Amino acid sequence: MANQCEQLSRLLREDGFDVVVVRTNAPYRPAWVGRLPVLRAGFRLLPYVAALVRACGRGRVVHVFANSGWAWYLFATPAIWIAKLRGARVVVNYRGGNAERFFAATSPLALRTLKAADALVTPSGFLARVFKALGVEAEIVPNIVDLTRFRSDVLRPGGDAPHLIVTRNLEPIYDIPCAIRAFGKICERFPRARLSVAGTGPERDALVRLSGELGLSDRIRFTGRIPNGEIAALYASADCMLNPSRVDNMPISILEALASGVPVVSTDAGGIPDMVENGVSAMLVPVGDADAMAERAIAVLEHAATAEALRDEGLRRAKEFDWSIIRDRWLGIYRRVRLCGEGAAEDA
Repeated sequence: MANQCEQLSRLLREDGFDVVVVRTNAPYRPAWVGRLPVLRAGFRLLPYVAALVRACGRGRVVHVFANSGWAWYLFATPAIWIAKLRGARVVVNYRGGNAERFFAATSPLALRTLKAADALVTPSGFLARVFKALGVEAEIVPNIVDLTRFRSDVLRPGGDAPHLIVTRNLEPIYDIPCAIRAFGKICERFPRARLSVAGTGPERDALVRLSGELGLSDRIRFTGRIPNGEIAALYASADCMLNPSRVDNMPISILEALASGVPVVSTDAGGIPDMVENGVSAMLVPVGDADAMAERAIAVLEHAATAEALRDEGLRRAKEFDWSIIRDRWLGIYRRVRLCGEGAAEDA
């Protein structure tokens, strides 16, 4: 969500719109508060609410990036109701791949809050179907990929020392252990293969231990978080991307790989089959199946024709998510909720 928020706000500003971003993860002040688990929530939430009150005013549209879990109550819910009370219009841009389970198990207040929005937008048909079953109509506006940031003409080194990458946070829902186990099997065929895992999260120590247990420590590099402006270089160095997620919607990491001409081997979690076609623009395997992931990755790495076909179709598919196409869809929604005048630079 942070990636898409940054891109959308930047691109709208470049088009002449006035955009105010209210961060949910602003730095703690004072910094030492961040070390106190309960207290730090209040120190972050109170400034967030104050910033919402300042930003939300009559005649504006509040574009709420929303997710499941506590984030819905702590961040999305205050944004929706403060905006409504201040006379603003609300577009909820829901992105949580776990939406079906969340709304089935949570308080009815969550669904009532969702229905209070002036528009509900999701990045995929997968989530639109989830919300339709809940009695809420959602529009589909896919994620944006800025094609100007990624090179697709890079010649991959390939050979017997392929470079594989994982660009997901180190959290349980992304099942990085599956990718590591798959990589271990890939190394049986490519003893000089290497894997870069780009992301941060609470699973890092456990993943480092697993790498050691499988004898892969010298072949796996945990890069930590790579700044958005530098991630293109990682894709440019890759021969294949592994996406092992258990819960997902429309991961921008897959779009970035496609835009970079990197073949993708992913699980078929959530909305991923809505964004890529198995065997055509990516290789899809069942969730949690490390053997299948390794088998598909080896097929890509061994057969240049397979990799080239995936690359070409992936590049074609990525063009469908360029800002030049997605822009009009967002502006159409903003206009409908009475924000934008045609061609004018107005508040956003």
